[in-house]
Amino acid sequence: MHESKSNFLKAYFSKNKKNSPSTVSEDVTISSSSNEQDKLEFGIDRSKQGSSFTAFFSVVCVVAGTGALGLPYALSQGGWIGLFILALSWILSVYTGVILIKSMYYDNTRRLSSYQEVATAAFGPIGGWLAFFFTAITLVGVPVLYILLSGSNLHNVAKGTSAELTFPIWVIICAAIIAVPFLFFRSLGEIAILSCFGMLSTVIVILIVLGVSVQQIPEQVDVHHDSVIWNMFPIALSSIVFSFGGNPVYAHVEASMRRPKDWNMVCFTGLTFCVILYFLTAVPGYYVYGTAVQSPVYDSLPNGGPKSASIIIITIHLLLATPILLTSFALDVEKMLKINSEHRSRPVEWSLRFMFRGALIVVITVIAIYVPFFGDFMSLLGAFSNCALVFIFPVVFYYKLTGIRGKPWYDYILGFLTLLLGIVGLIFGTISAIEALNNDFKNRK
Repeated sequence: MHESKSNFLKAYFSKNKKNSPSTVSEDVTISSSSNEQDKLEFGIDRSKQGSSFTAFFSVVCVVAGTGALGLPYALSQGGWIGLFILALSWILSVYTGVILIKSMYYDNTRRLSSYQEVATAAFGPIGGWLAFFFTAITLVGVPVLYILLSGSNLHNVAKGTSAELTFPIWVIICAAIIAVPFLFFRSLGEIAILSCFGMLSTVIVILIVLGVSVQQIPEQVDVHHDSVIWNMFPIALSSIVFSFGGNPVYAHVEASMRRPKDWNMVCFTGLTFCVILYFLTAVPGYYVYGTAVQSPVYDSLPNGGPKSASIIIITIHLLLATPILLTSFALDVEKMLKINSEHRSRPVEWSLRFMFRGALIVVITVIAIYVPFFGDFMSLLGAFSNCALVFIFPVVFYYKLTGIRGKPWYDYILGFLTLLLGIVGLIFGTISAIEALNNDFKNRK
């Protein structure tokens, strides 16, 4: 089965090169008539962009975040069958990552610059605003959760020490750290180094969890596992699906690459690396702790240095990943507001960008401190936004822009499975989030 799926992907990457970024790039280079034009590709000066390696780091940093640490708990909800869903989600997320970027070059004459522009090209202004709404939920809501979680982690680690501060102050400190790269660097290419360190921090935490959990195998007795838990399986499915939510950022990651023709391989290798990390976390975490495993999984570790190190390092990852998400959102809004060198002078452009991004940092900080049950509210919105943005919309946009006919047979199979997984995750993720919110309000009373 795995060999068959790999053949699907290899064939997909090599098939239909007519609409691929690499072909478009070659056409533009051939038609350029000056040295200055040779550097440009649809308004992007590729000579100033980052390497394919930094794009790989950006994909891993954004996708393989705190979701990896919740996968053992997802297996405890649905059983070992969750590993099959994890592998399937990997295949389908690679597929949607590839077709989303391919949709940006659909007419072979221009490059659409964002997820919203792809939606607008497919379904007009209504489609564009709908995609923008869902994208904003992810690219603003997730940073709020990251700042909230970072502040909570540091607050708990510092409790009882000379560095003890209140939770709101720690949240403000985290927001200030995030604000530095977000305010002073314009594009993802300029903050690519953050993705490298963010990816490294995730790998370190997963290796710590792997090492400690394996050491605890002899100490575990009466550990219970399930092959499948049917009544909880849909909720586990939605949790696993949410671990592949990088699509809203991909347009800007691809734009930050000197060699856009490498995108297919960057997407494939990045998500493959993520799923390897996921298996290294999910399998030992669930095997060692069984149905008693907690989320995040490092809460199941015994108190001590490894657990404290995991909390601190994952907090570093959150602080490094947040500017990448916020910058992706800011670039979309700044284009809508015409905050760029084409419409503004350099001082005006810089001032407007600084004010907009500064106001955005203030807003998400206030939300992180004061909005009750924000995590469960975000889960409810995320059930819609993640499943729609990662699985449903890319397939719908791709077939609308490139046509239904004339595609290889495996393309239709991948498209059908992607839509099915997205719809199931959306429905049951929404049900789960509503139940969690209902419990929150009941307990509050």
